[in-house]
Amino acid sequence: MATPITPIEYKLTIEPDLDRFTFTGRMILSADADKPTGNLVLHCAELAIWQCHIQPDGADERRIEPPFTLDPAKTSLTIHLPDALSGPFHLTIDYTGKINDRMAGFYRSRIKTDKRPQYIAVTQFQESDARRAFPCLDHPAQKAVFKVEMVIDRNLTAISNTDVQTITELEDGRRRVAFHPTPKMSTYLLFFGVGPFEIHEDADDRRVRAVCLPGMGDQTAFGREFGRKALAYGEDYYAIDYPLTKLDLIAVPDFAFGAMENWGAITFRENLLLNIPGVTSREALARICEVIAHEIAHQWFGNLVTPEDWKYLWLNESFATYFGYGMVDHHYPEWEIWDQFVRSQTETAMARDAMNETFAIEMPGGAQVAITTSTAPIIYSKGGSILRQLEAWIGPDHFKAGLRRYLTDFAYGSAASQHLWESLSAASGMPVAELMRSWITQPGFPVVTVQRNNHTLSLRQRRFTYLPNDAAQTWLVPVSITAYTANGTADTQTILLKKKQTDVTLPPDTTAYQVNPGQTGFYHARYNDAENLTRLGDMVAGRQLPPMDRWGLQNDLFALVKAGLVPMATFLDMADNFHGEQAYLPLSSLDSHLYEAVLVLRGEIRTRTTQTAVTLMNAALDAIGGLPDPEESQTTAMLRDQLFVHGALIGNLQALNFLTDQFNAFLSGSPIAPDIFRGVITAGAVAGGRTALEAMIRRFEGSGVEHERMTLAGALGCFDPWPLLEEALAFTLEKVPDRIRFMPLVAAAGNPAAADRLWPWFVDNLPRIERMHPLLFERVVAAFVPGPGLQDPDRTEAFCLKLRQKQPRLADVIALSLERLAVNAAFRLREK
Repeated sequence: MATPITPIEYKLTIEPDLDRFTFTGRMILSADADKPTGNLVLHCAELAIWQCHIQPDGADERRIEPPFTLDPAKTSLTIHLPDALSGPFHLTIDYTGKINDRMAGFYRSRIKTDKRPQYIAVTQFQESDARRAFPCLDHPAQKAVFKVEMVIDRNLTAISNTDVQTITELEDGRRRVAFHPTPKMSTYLLFFGVGPFEIHEDADDRRVRAVCLPGMGDQTAFGREFGRKALAYGEDYYAIDYPLTKLDLIAVPDFAFGAMENWGAITFRENLLLNIPGVTSREALARICEVIAHEIAHQWFGNLVTPEDWKYLWLNESFATYFGYGMVDHHYPEWEIWDQFVRSQTETAMARDAMNETFAIEMPGGAQVAITTSTAPIIYSKGGSILRQLEAWIGPDHFKAGLRRYLTDFAYGSAASQHLWESLSAASGMPVAELMRSWITQPGFPVVTVQRNNHTLSLRQRRFTYLPNDAAQTWLVPVSITAYTANGTADTQTILLKKKQTDVTLPPDTTAYQVNPGQTGFYHARYNDAENLTRLGDMVAGRQLPPMDRWGLQNDLFALVKAGLVPMATFLDMADNFHGEQAYLPLSSLDSHLYEAVLVLRGEIRTRTTQTAVTLMNAALDAIGGLPDPEESQTTAMLRDQLFVHGALIGNLQALNFLTDQFNAFLSGSPIAPDIFRGVITAGAVAGGRTALEAMIRRFEGSGVEHERMTLAGALGCFDPWPLLEEALAFTLEKVPDRIRFMPLVAAAGNPAAADRLWPWFVDNLPRIERMHPLLFERVVAAFVPGPGLQDPDRTEAFCLKLRQKQPRLADVIALSLERLAVNAAFRLREK
């Protein structure tokens, strides 16, 4: 939609009615018509427009009350002018809307009280839902200043992006709350909300405030403290002061996403902000910090400098992802946050990008970019991983200097990818633009195959995919190679692989060599030299390689297994070298790969895979113990919980016996350590029978803690036998809130005991499941198609084609899921 007008200021008056779930609004837009125009076209969705008038900005200009038309399909409002309009003008629109229950636009969220049902109302506008709350130019480049006022009941509190400017008591018992003007910003960053909120300021930096429901103030203390630390880090690293007078961290009960970076008014799922002693695990604490840091990084990347089009959304999300971990590492280096980054972001991105059905980080040709199950691993995880690769190549000082230049040059404006590259090139004197263009503007990533011939190492790159692909793509790949000698020395060299193939020279006494030490390069390594792979395996067994490189060796090898380039038996042979492994990064990844294979494979190879997984689990659990130790590392606590969950699901008797004792203690009212609660509840579902199901439902219905409810919800998908799982899933569809209803379903899709029965259940219950929030329904589709759908791939494909015809917006996730199904089917067939 091209409208030749420049917005300058919106003045919004919002009057919500939380009894009828409606609101009235008045929008006054001050703008400038850049050239004479006969029509004004704004975005508008699900709003009833009652009247509009235009006042040109001139003393002699008369007020115009033009006709207008709405186009629901295009979500547009067209105002038909009697004469061409140019120059400054003021547009006033009076309208009404619904406070919906879909977690988008201006929506309501039910809260638990001792009185009758109560609600709060908040906004969620990214990417294009501001138009559901007021007519606007709903595009990131169309920045303006916003002046918001809300008319609310006296017993409620209104929140927006900025501090309150005035409060006026009205004769009807309500109050008018006016907020200070915002900085110049995009529509998707606007926020307003109303409810019985409490506001708690940080003691050391009063700009940082937590906004929560009554009685939750103490639970925000941890988040407030880290919010202050992250804000200070951002101001120091970027060398630009945070420009607002307050930064609210707002806990919202019903929220489809994890959090949203509204400028000065960040919204969070409750479990990602609130810390409840005795319930919140150490893994959850790290997640709270990472999400807070992610959203605070957005205050610069996205809010201060905004992408000039959604195709550049990676300029927001990739940087927020990367700095989300960097800020936490700065304050808690003992948490091994970069190991968690590689595990949750880089590994996830590689698995997603290894599909033929993928796309570039920067979407081509003005395509509409939305954050979905299909796109998020590329825009967030791959983008963040490419930034890690870039910083390692140009160096941290050049990286920081380039980012400071970029943010300063484009503050309060919009930018494209090339603006970032130019800033980083100027700061480093290196060909950043050429390198980044190869990684940002084309899909996929390479596998670098290495072959030794005496002292020469030949390197060859091609695109890596699980299924066949003959794309003639190349990347500028920063490749590092470490050569190990018999006397224990190590020599590392780095080259920039620009062509398909090149040679490097190894030291004459090299006994083994490793590609991509430190694992900063975003590529898989394939060793055609079997003798070298064996030697690297020996170095793993002797713990001569650091955890990061032990992770990389097995992660690359499992990718080659899924691509059909290496048999599963070779991977299991390599896994034997990890016996006794206790480090989080390599063992958590290896355990997940083995669990994935258990779900897919059948027959003898599945039995061997299960045995390998159980052996590794038991050796690690014997070493670290079953009960958490307050002095142990955070990643040890995370590793134990994962091993317990997977151990329970694959029938590891040693793990199940310990966890069952803990679950029985839970049934008798004893507290369970938060760091093993997920494993204990999972084991209860696997082995506890009807008593466990009834106890978990009671606990779920009685709990007011979101973190606990989410853990219980996930465990509902882990029941065995089928009649209990079917009953648990029926409860899910009836009673579990929409925001977390996907969790039991996704867990069930990964439940080995449910594989043969789950797909017919999914098809039968589809009419109820597809009423979920679109993003959350996508997650269910992405879990069911390649998992339970593997029982009959042809049937599953036919179902998906019909679903895509019915819901075209699911085209991307269906294509991705069908390719994952094909990968799994080929894997099973090869190893049969």
